[in-house]
Amino acid sequence: MQAFEVRYHPHLHTRFSDGHGTYQDVLQAAARAGLHVVHITDHNVLVTGVEGYYEMQGRRVLLLVGQELHDPTLIPGKNHLLALGVTQDLSPHAQGHPQGLIDAVRQVGGLAFIAHPVDGAVPFVEEGDFSWRDWDVEGFHGIELWNAMSEFKRRIPTYLHAVYYAFHFHRVARGPFPETLALWDRLIQERKRPIVAIGGSDAHALPARLGPLKRTLFPYEWHFRAVNTHLLLPAPLTGDLEQDRRAVYDALRQGHAFVGYDLPSPTDGFRFWATGPAGTAWMGDRFPLQGAVTLHIRLPRAARVRLIRNGDVVQSWQRAASVDTVVEQPGAYRVEAYLRAWGRWRGWIFSNPIYLD
Repeated sequence: MQAFEVRYHPHLHTRFSDGHGTYQDVLQAAARAGLHVVHITDHNVLVTGVEGYYEMQGRRVLLLVGQELHDPTLIPGKNHLLALGVTQDLSPHAQGHPQGLIDAVRQVGGLAFIAHPVDGAVPFVEEGDFSWRDWDVEGFHGIELWNAMSEFKRRIPTYLHAVYYAFHFHRVARGPFPETLALWDRLIQERKRPIVAIGGSDAHALPARLGPLKRTLFPYEWHFRAVNTHLLLPAPLTGDLEQDRRAVYDALRQGHAFVGYDLPSPTDGFRFWATGPAGTAWMGDRFPLQGAVTLHIRLPRAARVRLIRNGDVVQSWQRAASVDTVVEQPGAYRVEAYLRAWGRWRGWIFSNPIYLD
């Protein structure tokens, strides 16, 4: 199956909202980390006129700009929504029930992703709970399955934990929260439609200090080398802004993507597809179940692999890099892969489902 892979990083913040880096900082970090596309999503702010290709560190990086929107009258702020592919400021729609905001994103042709759906409080620094709370909404396109800063918050119940992980970034990530994975599977079953998963950092490049200790939590480049969304495109990026912007949003819209933790080992080259009498399907596609269908899994290196159907593990392999398995039951099939790194098993790859009807 021919596909062209793009390392894409959504959800990060700059000085235009509550981040502490400039666009130049972001672009240089993205180039050093090997990203193809970086997507800035400042809070309730849309910066216009800056999207395009930039040459940095001998690499070409595509910069896209969206928004992370929330109702500023809520304390703490709940219901954060990533608005991707929008070209006008939608913050006037942020107050009140989030259904109006989702509708506004859709009306302008954008994609609405629920940001950090599970994001607990950190009492010792007076950080509130920013989880999504209003699940009666309809029409959102997907969810942020893995948010690196939400995971960091869960790791730091005390100052000592915060200091430790501030100096051991590689030990923070273990995978999407189990409750977020379960929520995603449940939403797909309840809504009876595809719900696309993405992963990002929510990077702010926050300066932190505890006595004489100073640290940035965490530099953009560190995040860009860790949790990313990998998009599969039918053709390579061309260097034309409008054409490539459209290709990125088409891949997100169709769920032709997986979430990869690239720090322990690059996830580039992972593929999950289906073949059967009806042809071939990628991640994110609906596919008719006509008799048996073969699911194909290819990983860049051997790992612990699980095949999930409707939230349940139906097959697993302790060490595999290539799997072909026949299935005969309808359902949403997705793949999880785990690697042993830094003393424990860590989530490595989380595919979007193939929906066998």
